[in-house]
Amino acid sequence: MTTTAEQLSATTLLRFATAGSVDDGKSTLVGRLLHDSKSVLTDQLEAVEHASRNRGQEAPDLALLTDGLRAEREQGITIDVAYRYFATPRRRFILADTPGHVQYTRNMVTGASTAELAVVLVDARNGVVEQTRRHAAVAALLRVPHVVLAVNKMDLVEYAEPVFAAIAEEFTAYAASLGVPEITAIPISALAGDNVVEPSAHMDWYGGPTVLEHLETVPVSHDLTGCHARFPVQYVIRPQTAEHPDYRGYAGQIAAGVFRVGESVTVLPSGRTSTIEGIDLLGEPVDIAWAPQSVTLRLADDIDVSRGDLIAPVDDAPAVTQDVEATVCHVADEPLTVGRRVLLKHTTRTVKAIVKDIPSRLTLDDLSQHPAPGKLVANDIGRVVVRTAEPLALDAYADSRRTGSFLLIDPADGTTLSAGMAGASFAAAEEPPAADDDAEWDF
Repeated sequence: MTTTAEQLSATTLLRFATAGSVDDGKSTLVGRLLHDSKSVLTDQLEAVEHASRNRGQEAPDLALLTDGLRAEREQGITIDVAYRYFATPRRRFILADTPGHVQYTRNMVTGASTAELAVVLVDARNGVVEQTRRHAAVAALLRVPHVVLAVNKMDLVEYAEPVFAAIAEEFTAYAASLGVPEITAIPISALAGDNVVEPSAHMDWYGGPTVLEHLETVPVSHDLTGCHARFPVQYVIRPQTAEHPDYRGYAGQIAAGVFRVGESVTVLPSGRTSTIEGIDLLGEPVDIAWAPQSVTLRLADDIDVSRGDLIAPVDDAPAVTQDVEATVCHVADEPLTVGRRVLLKHTTRTVKAIVKDIPSRLTLDDLSQHPAPGKLVANDIGRVVVRTAEPLALDAYADSRRTGSFLLIDPADGTTLSAGMAGASFAAAEEPPAADDDAEWDF
């Protein structure tokens, strides 16, 4: 007999994020999803009902299932990224409920950075607003492959099809211009439960899926085996025991692609080449390994390999560079300025670096570029040119979200300053001009 654990292990996992303007009903939608999919424990529901009664509400406020901070409940808004885990018989989910305020854009970047789908909510009474366009731009910037437009509060516009159609047309045109590959529009009422888990009885003109049905059936691109093979080295295993006197293995998690015994590989940034002599998985030798397995690779030659190096196929290796041109979202309260000395963390490698130039700052409302801003403050998104002290094997973020992303870190206290995405901002974006040389920190 198949157990529940076996059923869940056989289902796929979908990571998705919700976003929208203030009071569009994100947290209510998430609460409705959890409640109607029977993913709320009895004591949780009782606590929400009790808190709702204390606030003078007759029906339970399902938004309280996700707005857990005291400040969030007092103001009726979302501030932090709330992660929720739930499952249906068809799929497992990790949900990131992100805030809608402009000053919390960095929180949305955090929540959507690993998402495979973004649910953007729009109030049917207000239509597409600046914050809606901002969230669509962030989803496109982070290369989220699937976007759902949830037109909420349809009950307040009498479930009118023309209202939904006009909003869906405007948003779809805008998101498509940003390079979003797939957009699905769904009319809902999170408060009443229309088209969230169960089909609505008030919108017979809509024949598409409910939100949960779409989440359960949307294709999930977990198959990283077709991507460029990349193996960041985390640790060198050299036991030097009587049983394993000459064992030398390189442990880590395969970021993308497939590695096979006998394959010719190169170690970057040194460029030395060798052949995979063996692959150990959970202490047992295997002939093939793929992402995201954690394995130990053994090479035929004793070459210098250490933590932070990247192993890749000889004929499909990334370019090695010390000049990184990227789009960053600045997440720290302290500004990022030209000439700032930072640490750049890419996969398992951390190197010294300096911000050589900030060519432009992106305004997400209208996608306009503000040239030479001089600095980026919290929640700003802009183009930067960073010079590193040591070469990096960096992919474009459009090719690999794992090996095309990096962090800029304050070397003084380890605070994360910015989250970076190498390469062009959007699919049709032009590369910024190269920065002038700087005499300081001669790398």
